[in-house]
Amino acid sequence: MSATTPTLSFVIPFLDEEKTLRPLFERITAATKPLLRDGETFEVIFIDDGSRDSSPQVAEDLAAENAEVTFLQFRGNFGKSAALAAGFERARGDVVFTLDADLQDDPKEIPRFLEALDQGYDVVSGYKQKRHDPWHKVFPSRLFNGMVRKLTGVPLRDVNCGFKAYRREVVKSVRLYGEMHRFVPVLAHWRRFRVGEIVVEHHPRKHGVSKYGARRFYRGLMDLLTVFFLLKYDRKPLHFFGAFGIVSSLLGLGICSYLTVLKVLGHAIGHRPLLILGILLIVVGVQILATGLIAELLVHLGGRDQAPYEIRRVVTGKTGAQEPARLASAAGAKS
Repeated sequence: MSATTPTLSFVIPFLDEEKTLRPLFERITAATKPLLRDGETFEVIFIDDGSRDSSPQVAEDLAAENAEVTFLQFRGNFGKSAALAAGFERARGDVVFTLDADLQDDPKEIPRFLEALDQGYDVVSGYKQKRHDPWHKVFPSRLFNGMVRKLTGVPLRDVNCGFKAYRREVVKSVRLYGEMHRFVPVLAHWRRFRVGEIVVEHHPRKHGVSKYGARRFYRGLMDLLTVFFLLKYDRKPLHFFGAFGIVSSLLGLGICSYLTVLKVLGHAIGHRPLLILGILLIVVGVQILATGLIAELLVHLGGRDQAPYEIRRVVTGKTGAQEPARLASAAGAKS
């Protein structure tokens, strides 16, 4: 590895965190530099997801002052998954960390993550065993984590924790969109990467406002269903749709066969609601099967969509040099 290629990358999305970005960078620097050998460096990639306070200016100042900092500014709010996708696209380190920008995650845990990776894991997720959040945030999170464990079979106790460490090949192989960022370890497990978990210290929020709400829980639940479907039927969607389609069609054919026998025996069937039900089940079954076949065709022919974000500008280390927005977005579209 060359001296200009970082060993560790830190991908940090933020939204209205003007008071925490500089202290966070200082803590990351203090925790990371003792771990690096001669010639090794690290990088911190801050991604602004539509902030309305002065945090973009703070991140830009950090980039102008420190060669390790890269600042990506979105044109608006595209969500945490999009921000992480943009950061993963730019990350060059052998190990890529993600952590929240609100100072609730403690960079002093970085050596413990690296120790866990050295034990053979490809992904190490943090577990906030003792959380300093209000109950209306903790209870839905624990309920959600239980559902994730049940549906996916991945025994993580805190899939919502933003503090995670990945080997580079993991973040380059997992596609993010929607609210899928919390499921990266699950998707990595599905791709046969080894996933582990360590207990991390969690600090109470002192600045800013939590971005968690009921709508976020709903979106996460819908994405959990998406992940469950992907884990089971990503390359065989007809197996999912086919089961429902065949059951529906067989029930409809059974009903219609029964009515046909009655008709042959001289009974009137035109006025029976059962006839309508039988025909409806056959039609619905055929439609479901057709949906499965179309899904198979999409899997066979489909490629990746364009990047789920638009970058306004990119400011890179110390010189404060800015990349044109057109070039930045083109680079992001490869993710």
